[in-house]
Amino acid sequence: MANHIVFFTLVALTLCHLAFAFEPSPLQDFCVADSTSSARVNGLACKNPMNVQADDFFFSGLNIMGNTSNPVGSKVTPVTVAQLPGLNTLGISMVRIDYASWGLNPPHTHPRATEILTVLEGSLQVGFVTSNPENRLISKVLQKGDVFVFPVGLVHFQRNVGYGNAVAIAALSSQNPGVITIANAVFGSNPPIAADLLAKAFQVKTSVVDQLQSKF
Repeated sequence: MANHIVFFTLVALTLCHLAFAFEPSPLQDFCVADSTSSARVNGLACKNPMNVQADDFFFSGLNIMGNTSNPVGSKVTPVTVAQLPGLNTLGISMVRIDYASWGLNPPHTHPRATEILTVLEGSLQVGFVTSNPENRLISKVLQKGDVFVFPVGLVHFQRNVGYGNAVAIAALSSQNPGVITIANAVFGSNPPIAADLLAKAFQVKTSVVDQLQSKF
């Protein structure tokens, strides 16, 4: 009997671990984020349900083209829990991505979310890289109406390969997916990563690292 209890306890703990590997399911109809609360929780504290309004579940502006006048030629317009408090605990968010001609959404990762992207206008080269040791690039050119998935945590990118503007909409499996842009993180950290360390990691001269760090 004791062995059965131990077995079922282990099974229960394993199932709980799997269930909470990503964002837990809500335990009520909704938990609108309360930006004024000082409570420290894994996520955001709930607003009093009696004070919740329709605007807590509403965002306007994804019809507006993002400003792509920047060095990479792209603009991400997020709709996460920071912009739409009603997303709190629901495990989903979205973004609009605008690309100038040959604009790039540089290699980056989302530490807490899988991303599914749909091309609305233009042609995009997309891809992701598998983890060590293979580091295999999986890439494809997408056309209007095509859909592509970037698995959680993997480095991925998109590039406009057309001569006109391109637009995509992406959904992410977290209210707060996070984003780590590789170049910014490596060469633009605060405080900076030591140049000799990066030079050894990338097998280049320190002067090359100094030049790259100066850009971020």
